[in-house]
Amino acid sequence: MNFQEIIQRLQNFWAAQGCVLLQPMDMPVGAGTFHPATFLRAIGPEPWRAAYVQPSRRPTDGRYGDNPNRLQHYYQFQAVLKPNPSNLQDLYLESLAVLGIDPKLQDIRFVEDDWESPTLGAWGLGWEVWLNGMEVTQFTYFQQVGGLDCHPVMGEVTYGLERLAMYLQGVESVYDLVWTPGVRYGDVFHQNEVEQSRYNFELAPVDDLFQRFDRAEADCRKLLEHKLPLPAYERVLDCSHTFNLLDARHAIGVNERARFIGRVRGLAKGVAEIYAEARAELGHPLLRSE
Repeated sequence: MNFQEIIQRLQNFWAAQGCVLLQPMDMPVGAGTFHPATFLRAIGPEPWRAAYVQPSRRPTDGRYGDNPNRLQHYYQFQAVLKPNPSNLQDLYLESLAVLGIDPKLQDIRFVEDDWESPTLGAWGLGWEVWLNGMEVTQFTYFQQVGGLDCHPVMGEVTYGLERLAMYLQGVESVYDLVWTPGVRYGDVFHQNEVEQSRYNFELAPVDDLFQRFDRAEADCRKLLEHKLPLPAYERVLDCSHTFNLLDARHAIGVNERARFIGRVRGLAKGVAEIYAEARAELGHPLLRSE
Protein backbone atom coordinates (compact mmCIF):
# COMPACT_ATOMS: atom_id res chain seq x y z
CA MET A 1 0.00 0.00 0.00
CA ASN A 2 1.60 3.26 -1.08
CA PHE A 3 1.74 6.48 0.93
CA GLN A 4 -1.10 8.14 -0.97
CA GLU A 5 -3.39 5.14 -0.48
CA ILE A 6 -2.85 5.19 3.29
CA ILE A 7 -3.99 8.81 3.43
CA GLN A 8 -6.97 8.15 1.17
CA ARG A 9 -8.15 5.17 3.20
CA LEU A 10 -7.87 7.06 6.48
CA GLN A 11 -9.76 10.00 4.99
CA ASN A 12 -12.54 7.74 3.78
CA PHE A 13 -12.76 5.94 7.11
CA TRP A 14 -13.00 9.05 9.26
CA ALA A 15 -15.34 10.80 6.82
CA ALA A 16 -17.68 7.84 7.35
CA GLN A 17 -17.56 8.64 11.10
CA GLY A 18 -18.93 12.12 10.41
CA CYS A 19 -15.64 13.99 10.31
CA VAL A 20 -15.24 17.16 8.26
CA LEU A 21 -12.30 16.55 5.92
CA LEU A 22 -10.07 19.62 6.16
CA GLN A 23 -6.85 20.74 4.52
CA PRO A 24 -3.57 21.30 6.38
CA MET A 25 -2.84 24.52 8.21
CA ASP A 26 -0.97 26.67 5.68
CA MET A 27 1.72 27.77 8.13
CA PRO A 28 4.66 25.96 9.75
CA VAL A 29 3.46 24.06 12.82
CA GLY A 30 5.10 21.49 15.05
CA ALA A 31 2.22 19.02 15.12
CA GLY A 32 -1.34 18.46 13.98
CA THR A 33 -2.56 19.65 17.37
CA PHE A 34 -1.59 23.22 16.44
CA HIS A 35 -4.16 23.27 13.61
CA PRO A 36 -7.10 25.52 14.58
CA ALA A 37 -9.39 22.55 13.94
CA THR A 38 -7.91 20.96 17.06
CA PHE A 39 -6.58 23.69 19.34
CA LEU A 40 -9.44 26.18 18.93
CA ARG A 41 -12.25 23.67 18.40
CA ALA A 42 -11.35 21.93 21.65
CA ILE A 43 -12.54 25.09 23.42
CA GLY A 44 -16.15 25.49 24.50
CA PRO A 45 -19.24 23.27 24.39
CA GLU A 46 -19.75 22.91 20.63
CA PRO A 47 -19.53 19.42 19.08
CA TRP A 48 -16.89 18.91 16.42
CA ARG A 49 -15.49 16.13 14.26
CA ALA A 50 -12.68 16.68 11.78
CA ALA A 51 -9.83 14.87 10.06
CA TYR A 52 -6.87 16.16 8.11
CA VAL A 53 -3.26 15.59 7.13
CA GLN A 54 -0.83 18.04 8.70
CA PRO A 55 2.77 18.56 7.57
CA SER A 56 4.72 19.05 10.79
CA ARG A 57 8.03 20.84 11.21
CA ARG A 58 10.48 20.27 14.03
CA PRO A 59 13.71 22.02 13.04
CA THR A 60 15.86 20.36 15.71
CA ASP A 61 15.00 16.89 14.35
CA GLY A 62 16.65 17.49 10.98
CA ARG A 63 19.59 15.27 10.04
CA TYR A 64 20.56 16.59 6.60
CA GLY A 65 18.76 13.66 4.98
CA ASP A 66 21.27 11.19 6.44
CA ASN A 67 19.04 9.51 9.03
CA PRO A 68 16.62 6.87 7.65
CA ASN A 69 13.86 7.61 10.15
CA ARG A 70 14.36 11.10 11.56
CA LEU A 71 13.06 14.15 9.73
CA GLN A 72 12.57 17.86 10.35
CA HIS A 73 9.45 17.75 8.14
CA TYR A 74 7.00 14.86 8.26
CA TYR A 75 3.30 14.07 8.11
CA GLN A 76 0.64 13.37 10.69
CA PHE A 77 -2.93 12.29 10.08
CA GLN A 78 -5.20 13.77 12.69
CA ALA A 79 -8.76 12.83 13.66
CA VAL A 80 -10.54 14.76 16.43
CA LEU A 81 -13.96 13.95 17.87
CA LYS A 82 -15.81 16.09 20.41
CA PRO A 83 -17.40 15.00 22.58
CA ASN A 84 -15.07 12.06 22.85
CA PRO A 85 -16.98 8.89 21.85
CA SER A 86 -16.79 5.98 24.26
CA ASN A 87 -15.71 3.66 21.43
CA LEU A 88 -12.82 5.77 20.12
CA GLN A 89 -10.24 3.04 20.64
CA ASP A 90 -12.48 0.54 18.83
CA LEU A 91 -12.82 2.99 15.95
CA TYR A 92 -9.06 3.30 15.82
CA LEU A 93 -8.63 -0.47 15.59
CA GLU A 94 -11.20 -0.51 12.79
CA SER A 95 -9.15 2.12 10.97
CA LEU A 96 -6.09 -0.12 11.20
CA ALA A 97 -8.11 -2.94 9.65
CA VAL A 98 -8.93 -0.62 6.76
CA LEU A 99 -5.17 -0.34 6.23
CA GLY A 100 -4.86 -4.13 6.15
CA ILE A 101 -3.61 -4.45 9.73
CA ASP A 102 -5.61 -7.13 11.56
CA PRO A 103 -5.58 -6.22 15.28
CA LYS A 104 -6.17 -9.88 16.17
CA LEU A 105 -3.00 -10.98 14.41
CA GLN A 106 -0.66 -8.15 15.45
CA ASP A 107 0.91 -7.08 18.73
CA ILE A 108 -0.91 -3.80 19.40
CA ARG A 109 -0.33 -2.17 22.77
CA PHE A 110 -1.75 0.96 24.37
CA VAL A 111 0.99 2.43 26.56
CA GLU A 112 0.00 5.19 28.98
CA ASP A 113 1.63 8.46 27.94
CA ASP A 114 -0.07 11.66 29.05
CA TRP A 115 0.50 14.56 26.68
CA GLU A 116 1.44 18.17 27.38
CA SER A 117 2.23 21.19 25.22
CA PRO A 118 3.81 23.90 27.40
CA THR A 119 3.65 26.49 24.60
CA LEU A 120 -0.10 25.95 24.09
CA GLY A 121 -0.96 25.70 27.78
CA ALA A 122 -2.57 22.37 26.92
CA TRP A 123 -2.51 18.86 28.34
CA GLY A 124 -4.45 15.65 28.17
CA LEU A 125 -4.62 12.06 29.27
CA GLY A 126 -3.10 9.88 26.62
CA TRP A 127 -1.71 6.65 25.28
CA GLU A 128 0.90 5.76 22.73
CA VAL A 129 -0.07 2.93 20.41
CA TRP A 130 2.72 0.48 19.64
CA LEU A 131 2.40 -1.81 16.63
CA ASN A 132 4.81 -4.75 16.81
CA GLY A 133 7.25 -2.66 18.83
CA MET A 134 6.95 0.60 16.87
CA GLU A 135 5.05 3.66 18.06
CA VAL A 136 2.60 4.59 15.29
CA THR A 137 -0.17 6.59 16.98
CA GLN A 138 -0.85 8.92 19.89
CA PHE A 139 -4.23 9.09 21.64
CA THR A 140 -5.03 12.21 23.64
CA TYR A 141 -8.14 13.13 25.61
CA PHE A 142 -7.84 16.87 26.06
CA GLN A 143 -8.33 18.13 29.60
CA GLN A 144 -7.16 21.70 29.11
CA VAL A 145 -6.33 23.94 26.15
CA GLY A 146 -4.96 27.46 26.43
CA GLY A 147 -5.41 27.20 30.17
CA LEU A 148 -9.16 26.52 29.79
CA ASP A 149 -10.78 23.29 30.94
CA CYS A 150 -12.28 21.22 28.12
CA HIS A 151 -15.99 20.52 28.53
CA PRO A 152 -16.77 18.25 26.81
CA VAL A 153 -13.50 16.41 26.35
CA MET A 154 -12.16 16.16 22.80
CA GLY A 155 -10.59 12.89 21.70
CA GLU A 156 -7.61 13.12 19.34
CA VAL A 157 -6.03 10.33 17.29
CA THR A 158 -2.70 11.22 15.66
CA TYR A 159 -1.17 8.75 13.21
CA GLY A 160 2.50 8.95 12.31
CA LEU A 161 2.07 8.41 8.58
CA GLU A 162 5.69 7.68 7.74
CA ARG A 163 6.01 5.09 10.51
CA LEU A 164 2.78 3.38 9.51
CA ALA A 165 3.87 3.33 5.90
CA MET A 166 7.30 1.91 6.77
CA TYR A 167 5.61 -0.92 8.63
CA LEU A 168 3.12 -1.62 5.84
CA GLN A 169 5.77 -1.52 3.12
CA GLY A 170 8.44 -3.31 5.13
CA VAL A 171 11.20 -0.77 4.48
CA GLU A 172 13.98 0.39 6.82
CA SER A 173 14.40 3.91 5.41
CA VAL A 174 11.70 6.52 5.09
CA TYR A 175 13.26 7.59 1.80
CA ASP A 176 12.53 4.16 0.30
CA LEU A 177 8.78 4.46 0.89
CA VAL A 178 6.67 4.26 -2.25
CA TRP A 179 4.70 7.49 -2.42
CA THR A 180 2.88 6.40 -5.55
CA PRO A 181 3.99 3.91 -8.24
CA GLY A 182 7.27 5.12 -9.72
CA VAL A 183 7.85 7.84 -7.10
CA ARG A 184 9.54 7.31 -3.74
CA TYR A 185 9.47 9.45 -0.63
CA GLY A 186 13.09 10.38 -1.18
CA ASP A 187 12.30 11.62 -4.68
CA VAL A 188 9.80 14.03 -3.15
CA PHE A 189 11.53 15.13 0.05
CA HIS A 190 15.21 14.17 0.37
CA GLN A 191 16.51 17.41 -1.14
CA ASN A 192 14.17 19.34 1.14
CA GLU A 193 15.58 17.59 4.21
CA VAL A 194 19.15 18.41 3.19
CA GLU A 195 18.51 22.07 2.42
CA GLN A 196 16.12 22.81 5.29
CA SER A 197 18.51 21.19 7.77
CA ARG A 198 21.25 23.49 6.57
CA TYR A 199 18.95 26.50 7.01
CA ASN A 200 17.68 25.37 10.42
CA PHE A 201 21.11 24.65 11.89
CA GLU A 202 23.47 26.98 10.02
CA LEU A 203 21.81 29.84 8.16
CA ALA A 204 18.61 30.91 9.93
CA PRO A 205 19.40 34.56 10.87
CA VAL A 206 19.43 34.68 14.66
CA ASP A 207 19.09 38.46 15.11
CA ASP A 208 16.24 38.57 12.61
CA LEU A 209 14.52 35.64 14.33
CA PHE A 210 14.55 37.44 17.68
CA GLN A 211 13.03 40.50 16.00
CA ARG A 212 10.49 38.33 14.18
CA PHE A 213 9.40 36.80 17.48
CA ASP A 214 8.97 40.22 19.08
CA ARG A 215 6.97 41.54 16.12
CA ALA A 216 4.64 38.53 16.07
CA GLU A 217 4.13 38.78 19.82
CA ALA A 218 3.26 42.49 19.62
CA ASP A 219 0.95 41.89 16.66
CA CYS A 220 -0.82 39.10 18.54
CA ARG A 221 -1.47 41.31 21.55
CA LYS A 222 -2.87 44.05 19.32
CA LEU A 223 -5.19 41.59 17.59
CA LEU A 224 -6.42 40.32 20.94
CA GLU A 225 -7.24 43.88 21.96
CA HIS A 226 -9.40 44.02 18.82
CA LYS A 227 -11.08 40.71 19.75
CA LEU A 228 -9.74 38.87 16.67
CA PRO A 229 -8.69 35.46 17.98
CA LEU A 230 -8.23 33.73 14.61
CA PRO A 231 -5.57 36.05 13.15
CA ALA A 232 -4.09 36.36 16.65
CA TYR A 233 -3.68 32.59 16.75
CA GLU A 234 -1.68 32.72 13.53
CA ARG A 235 0.74 35.05 15.25
CA VAL A 236 1.03 32.49 18.07
CA LEU A 237 2.05 29.95 15.44
CA ASP A 238 4.60 32.43 14.08
CA CYS A 239 6.08 32.80 17.56
CA SER A 240 6.15 29.04 18.11
CA HIS A 241 7.96 28.24 14.86
CA THR A 242 10.38 31.14 15.31
CA PHE A 243 11.20 29.86 18.79
CA ASN A 244 11.85 26.39 17.34
CA LEU A 245 14.26 27.88 14.79
CA LEU A 246 16.09 29.77 17.53
CA ASP A 247 16.30 26.51 19.46
CA ALA A 248 17.81 24.76 16.43
CA ARG A 249 20.40 27.54 16.18
CA HIS A 250 21.28 27.09 19.88
CA ALA A 251 20.55 30.78 20.35
CA ILE A 252 18.53 30.37 23.54
CA GLY A 253 19.93 29.32 26.92
CA VAL A 254 18.10 27.16 29.44
CA ASN A 255 16.65 30.04 31.48
CA GLU A 256 15.84 32.06 28.37
CA ARG A 257 14.14 29.02 26.87
CA ALA A 258 11.68 28.80 29.74
CA ARG A 259 10.94 32.50 29.41
CA PHE A 260 10.21 32.22 25.69
CA ILE A 261 7.92 29.24 26.25
CA GLY A 262 6.09 31.30 28.87
CA ARG A 263 5.64 34.15 26.40
CA VAL A 264 4.09 31.86 23.79
CA ARG A 265 1.91 30.19 26.41
CA GLY A 266 0.63 33.58 27.56
CA LEU A 267 -0.39 34.44 24.01
CA ALA A 268 -2.08 31.06 23.51
CA LYS A 269 -4.08 31.54 26.70
CA GLY A 270 -5.16 34.99 25.55
CA VAL A 271 -6.31 33.56 22.22
CA ALA A 272 -8.23 30.76 23.94
CA GLU A 273 -10.08 33.18 26.20
CA ILE A 274 -11.03 35.59 23.40
CA TYR A 275 -12.05 32.70 21.13
CA ALA A 276 -14.32 31.29 23.85
CA GLU A 277 -15.93 34.72 24.23
CA ALA A 278 -16.37 35.07 20.46
CA ARG A 279 -18.11 31.70 20.11
CA ALA A 280 -20.39 32.52 23.04
CA GLU A 281 -21.33 35.83 21.43
CA LEU A 282 -22.21 33.92 18.25
CA GLY A 283 -24.50 31.71 20.31
CA HIS A 284 -22.37 28.56 19.83
CA PRO A 285 -23.81 27.89 16.36
CA LEU A 286 -22.69 24.27 16.17
CA LEU A 287 -24.84 23.49 19.20
CA ARG A 288 -27.86 24.63 17.20
CA SER A 289 -26.96 22.34 14.30
CA GLU A 290 -27.02 19.15 16.38
